[in-house]
Amino acid sequence: MPAVTAPDILALPRLDAPGLESRPRAVANVAGSQHTLEGGGFPVRRPFPTPELPDAGDPFLLLDHMVAAYEPHEAKGAPWHPHRGFETVTYLMDGTFVHTDSQGGGGVIRGGDTQWMTAGSGLLHDELPSEKLVMTGGVFDGVQLWVNLPKRAKWSPPGYQDIKGPGLKLVASTDGGALVRVIAGTVGGHDGPGRTYTPITLVHASLSPGAEARIPWPRTHSAMAFSLHGDGCAGDERRPFKESQLVQFTPGGDYVTVGAGPEQHHTTGAMEVLLLGGEPINEPVARYGPFVMNTRAEIMQAVEDFQAGRMGQIPAGREGRAFAPDPEEPWEPEAAGGCEQL
Repeated sequence: MPAVTAPDILALPRLDAPGLESRPRAVANVAGSQHTLEGGGFPVRRPFPTPELPDAGDPFLLLDHMVAAYEPHEAKGAPWHPHRGFETVTYLMDGTFVHTDSQGGGGVIRGGDTQWMTAGSGLLHDELPSEKLVMTGGVFDGVQLWVNLPKRAKWSPPGYQDIKGPGLKLVASTDGGALVRVIAGTVGGHDGPGRTYTPITLVHASLSPGAEARIPWPRTHSAMAFSLHGDGCAGDERRPFKESQLVQFTPGGDYVTVGAGPEQHHTTGAMEVLLLGGEPINEPVARYGPFVMNTRAEIMQAVEDFQAGRMGQIPAGREGRAFAPDPEEPWEPEAAGGCEQL
């Protein structure tokens, strides 16, 4: 799991301990994940939207944890599809994903990297595993988060932020028991590199067995914790939550608490937790598949624009691909062995 780490966590800046007047966020709800298939058939663990939790709260639309150990020729991606009206945030901890869009954009995401795609007014794109991952197999581990856009930004030109792992802000918990990666937003005065239309906070924390972290949180933001790997507890009341469960915290407090159980069995040896929250947009939401707008009429327009090709065309020769070449890590088949023919 090559998500960005620090050679010496104790040398990192520390998060301050909560002040005497600081209020904790209590646990409001714990929900499980739905195991399903996405794209061309790759497995995801989805905490929302699900029948158990159809809506995690404005401004978030979807969270998928994409995790699999692939044998050769098993890895799958998401073939060409449209988006309009929101942003996709893809954060990888292991593996390689290659994005291509109908406007010539996209890029390669590797372990530790984040790609922040603003679909805005609309585009087509595909998300494929690298050729090397498909041919040789390997571990794939990452998340994709959908974040709504306010009405003023839904018609923005499509764009990308490619955030490389070393660009994340790394800090340590107060006692040094947790490595905290700030992807977006501000945590205890430490700013993440992600630029957002909708104010959100996004953090990946790795907690050593038995560690507990109290993480400052903006009072105006909602707060959730999703266990990517491992079991632990949440809130100062130490409410248990397990791998692939989502914790929703109450509004208004100054910090969130997450703790790791005494035994962790993931390859990192830590409990891996995604923390996220944001300010509500408070606008009407009309949603249909890959389109998220404000009115039904705008959804009908999005479908019509897609069908008419106004969101772009698939580049020639890129239809029906099962993988994409990685220019920085080309795959070359090993020379065939065997006996010389007589």
